Formats: sequence, C-alpha cells, structure tokens
Amino acid sequence: MARIAYVLTQDRGGPVDVTTRLAHTIIGAGDHEVRVFAPRPARDAGLLGEHHETVVFGRKGDLGSARELRARIRAWHPDIVHAQDRRAGLALMGLDSARRHVRGILHTYHGVPDDVSEQWFRSAAGGSAPSRYTRAVLTGDAVVARGVDLTVAPSETMARFLRSRLKVPRHKLIHIDNGVALPVAAPGSGPVRKLIFVGLLVPRKALGDLLAALATPGVMPADATLTVAGDGPQRAELEARAAAGPLAGRVEFLGFREDVADLLTAHDALVLPSHMEQQPLVIAEAMGAGKPVVATDTGGVAEMLAVPGTSPYLATPGSVPELAEQLRRLFADGRPGELGQAYAHYARGRFDREVVARKHLGLYAELIDRRGRAQRADRRTG
Repeated sequence: MARIAYVLTQDRGGPVDVTTRLAHTIIGAGDHEVRVFAPRPARDAGLLGEHHETVVFGRKGDLGSARELRARIRAWHPDIVHAQDRRAGLALMGLDSARRHVRGILHTYHGVPDDVSEQWFRSAAGGSAPSRYTRAVLTGDAVVARGVDLTVAPSETMARFLRSRLKVPRHKLIHIDNGVALPVAAPGSGPVRKLIFVGLLVPRKALGDLLAALATPGVMPADATLTVAGDGPQRAELEARAAAGPLAGRVEFLGFREDVADLLTAHDALVLPSHMEQQPLVIAEAMGAGKPVVATDTGGVAEMLAVPGTSPYLATPGSVPELAEQLRRLFADGRPGELGQAYAHYARGRFDREVVARKHLGLYAELIDRRGRAQRADRRTG
C-alpha cells in the first residue's frame, strides 16, 4: 500500500476538478492511502472527506505557505507527491533535499498562461511571443519540469510543447489523459438541432465566433437552438448580440451550471470554438454522453477527436467561415447518432476516470520501484 499526496494551491478550475476525481477514484479502490493538501475545493469537496488537509495559499510568492506545505507533507511521510497546478510544482522544489521517505515527485502540466497564442504554442519557431511576464512564468515551469522526477502531460501536443519550447528532456515526460466522470451514453436518434456551448465567457473561448457562424445565412436550420452554459465578463455583450438579428429568441444563456453532464445528455451536440485550449474536460464528457462535437483545432483537441473510422468537425481557431462550414455539415448529418456511439465507446476506453487512475497508479508503482532499486544500489556501493 502506497501513500499518495496530491497538492493544489487553488480551489477551483480544471486541475482541481481532475485532482478531486482522481483522488476520489483511488480512495474508493481502497488499496492506497491518499491525502489531498489543498484549499477546500469549491466543487465536490465532499468526495474527499477525511482525506483532505486544508492548506491555504495567499498571494503569489507566498514563501511561508510553501514552507508550511512542505513541512506538512514530510510529516505525513508519503511515497508519492503529485503537484497538480503551477504554484504547487514550485512549492515542492524545496522538498527534494529531504525526501528520505518520498519515492517520487511528479507534476501535471495542465496548461499554458492565457496570453500564449496557438501559433506560438504549436511551433518552436512561429507565432508572436507572449509577454515578458509570461515568458518568466514559463521559465519557472521549465525549472519545475526538470527538477521533478516526471511531468505528466495530458496530451501529446502538450508534451511536444514542453520538449520544444521549454526544452524538457524526453525522459522527464509522460502522457496520461485527464480522467472525467463520464455521463450515461445517450446518442441522438435524429438530426442535430439542439447545440450547447459550455465554458467561461471570455475572449479565448470565442463564443462570439460561434454566434457569428450561426448567424451566417444558410447555416442554422429554422428549428435549431443554442444553449450557453457559463458566465464571465463578456456575458452582457454576448447576450445583446444574440438577442439581435437572425439569432433572436434562439439562444438561451443559463449562467454558471454544475449539472453539465445532464445538460450534455439533454442536447444533441457540443460546440467549443476556442482560440486556445489544452485538453478540455467538457469534450471528454460530451464524447462520453455520445454527442458529436464541433471544435477548433487547438491544443490537444484534434487528438481527443481522432476516433478511428470517424471524421471530426474541426475548424481553424478564429476562422468564422470554417466554423460555419463545420456547423453546416453537422446540421446536414442525418445519422449523427452513429458518430455519438463511436465517441461514447472510445471515451470509455480513454477518458474514464478509473482507466486514468489505473495509469497513474502504474506510474507511481514504477517510480517507487525505481527509487527502491537506486537506494539498494547506493547501499551496496556505499
């Protein structure tokens, strides 16, 4: 039985949701001891129960909180320590010198800062460089990735970025998908008419591009609708746009919702027109629900939708004409349920949280065994 410590410095967001569900799945199996050192999660905190130890981080650069975190981790004597956000990885850098009991230190690299463009992310030689501040953040990311035993990249695209841009050695990287609680599969039996968008209402999520594409003449059938689940600073502006012109009365804004799985089940297809993503959890959830997905080819999205025997609905980020064409294709498909069935089957073999938890446990066992062999070799030669 191994002792596994998960570390977070934030209380909400994709890394928190992923970590909470991963820890809960491993706890439920009953074969290992798990403790999550983190602020209280804003969502699903009850899944952790007594396995959660509250650690509160203040402003960035809060060295006192980092020292306290390391002391509390050492006191618990874990075999594996797994940081799940950027600041958690930095905070663990001082743990290495006192790791008599720790057999492996890992960091999952969930995403790049917001001002990293898709072009710069994709190509080691292309795109406009992000701000000086962001480049400093990425330098810190590179230091963490070289300092820990392994960095987990949720997509092969992210792993390539870490190798090419941050110069992280290949042997320090491993790809393991994010795991999600998949909804009940409910592929549709007729043509797609009820679209849903799920996400923050911020520029990089590009809901404005989706509204423009749907308003393009000849794209949206007369009986089609769009539901928007999410909130953010652009909501008032986007609601006003949707209420005018050809989309009037056909777009509903729900605000922030926690019942995303139920909403996906109740709709025919997901649309995610983002300018930049990594491995969006909502795409995995939509696939699990057996729903077609129209998305932009950003981050690891194309990898997620690369299901053998299918043709994904993908557009170039920021291209309203291409997005409109993919939507036109989707609405014209008379048998979208077949794609939905293929997605549901594929998602269960790749993104199901139990599948992903087993991959993590296999990695932890390998690190524990590797460190044990190294320690035995040191004793023989010492």
